[in-house]
Amino acid sequence: MSDGGSQTGLRMPEEDELFAVVTGMLGANRIEVRCMDGTDRTARIPGRMQKRVWIREDDVVLVSPWDWQDEKADVEWRYDKADADRLREEGHVQD
Repeated sequence: MSDGGSQTGLRMPEEDELFAVVTGMLGANRIEVRCMDGTDRTARIPGRMQKRVWIREDDVVLVSPWDWQDEKADVEWRYDKADADRLREEGHVQD
């Protein structure tokens, strides 16, 4: 296994984004996530993802924490099962 080239085609976090695991569904386009920095946040599913991307508990997502309110975030991306398994194998996401 190579030490960095294995992420080809996989969307990785930019500087203001974090990996997170969905821990609960709150309704009203909001979910509860556990971010990889150890913080639990309430994340908002943006309109561009609603009805197009189905998010469920235990999905791996990419979130962007709010600058002015650290306990909240916006969902930027949802990984499919194969990509999420790969992120777990590579150690980027811990359950």
